[in-house]
Amino acid sequence: MVDESLYVTYLPKAEPRLRRRYGHLVVALMNELDRIACGLHPPPGEASQFAAVQAAWRFYNNPSISLPQLAQPLISYARYAAVLACDGWLLNALDWSLLHYNDHRSKADRVSLGRKNDLGYTLLTALTLSDRDGRPLAPVCLDLQAAKGVHSTRAVAPLPAGSRLDDLTDMMEYVEGLKLGRPVVHIIDREADSVGHYRYWDLNNWHFVVRADDNRQVLHNGQARRLDDIAQQMRRDKQFKRLDEVEHKGQLAWQWVAETTVVLHRPARQHRVVRGKARHVQVPGPPLALRLVVSEIRTDEGRLLARWLLLSNVPLLVTTAMIALWYYWRWRIESYHKLLKSGGYQVEHWQQETPEALARRLAVTAMAAVVVWRLARDQRPEAAELRDVLVRLSGRQMKRGRQARGFTEPALLAGLGVFVAALALTEQYTVPTLRGLALRALPEIFPGIAVRRESG
Repeated sequence: MVDESLYVTYLPKAEPRLRRRYGHLVVALMNELDRIACGLHPPPGEASQFAAVQAAWRFYNNPSISLPQLAQPLISYARYAAVLACDGWLLNALDWSLLHYNDHRSKADRVSLGRKNDLGYTLLTALTLSDRDGRPLAPVCLDLQAAKGVHSTRAVAPLPAGSRLDDLTDMMEYVEGLKLGRPVVHIIDREADSVGHYRYWDLNNWHFVVRADDNRQVLHNGQARRLDDIAQQMRRDKQFKRLDEVEHKGQLAWQWVAETTVVLHRPARQHRVVRGKARHVQVPGPPLALRLVVSEIRTDEGRLLARWLLLSNVPLLVTTAMIALWYYWRWRIESYHKLLKSGGYQVEHWQQETPEALARRLAVTAMAAVVVWRLARDQRPEAAELRDVLVRLSGRQMKRGRQARGFTEPALLAGLGVFVAALALTEQYTVPTLRGLALRALPEIFPGIAVRRESG
């Protein structure tokens, strides 16, 4: 079996010095960062902290290190993990995240994020998931849109920015071309609900599950109807089946599903900005039959908590229940973006001044997240024991209950920061030496050490 650790430290087509620095930076990022200490984080155990910071700065700003090069360890690991963690399909969750840098005036390449004074970058991520349990495997592509273009792991030079859905389509095509060992199903939220793109994706034999707008007009049993009306009729006709319990906003609830077939028959409405003016063009196309999967989250009493209207061209051999569960797992990419922004890495407080350097650091950070996810799903007893140790080091309180895992990925990340630093410390000091230091300098704080010494 291939040693998974090879993917952490291997940087293809790079000189040995840069390969070592890449490995050091991945280890350094296995640590929860505070917003006031989230700059160029040096690896634990470096002889000189200042030298480590300088080395990290040089790495992130090194023009000989390309974004596609930094993505190769992620892609290699996704290709390796897909064979082991997936039963028949590889899920690819795609989503955008706004990175706000209003106070970072040194970042001269910021773009408007919706409001005039809201500046930063837009991040689009492709995160691969297991079709077996929804566990994240690896981000295989990221696009960081700045004022002068899109800094992407798909290309060495910045790409021109297109419309959101056109950029999404380019990323889907890129992921399809990676040949990751399993057929890909792209899982996307309601922002991708576009007739023209549905037709294009289906024409290219790309499989997708997309949350549709309730008001979308389709043909159902030969009649033009809104998706919301179809879903309401299916509920009145008691076509829903109850599945397993799922967690929704911290509470357990039941997932119910139903399915029918609908046809997209209307022309696509293409939105483009030409010379600063919005242009809307009707684009006719052939009728497209899709599966409509209605997924509802209900309480024990039947109260509706959430509902998703899902359009998909996935073959019928994939059950209705599985499609609904796949979309439920889409929240993993939102958790990943939360890990980047507030749950661990504090990306919106990073000090890199250029989008190139920021995108490089994001790619290295993604590899550190992969290591945490790998540990989270490792079934070996020693991995379970290490997770318990890391949770203790993190100081976090974990949920209890029949479905509780006993850990979270942010807790593992926080514990790893302490654990890695402690291991580095033991390479410089022996345990008896550390005990002696504690006894001599702070005997009132560590009375247990003094007791052990007297009894020994």
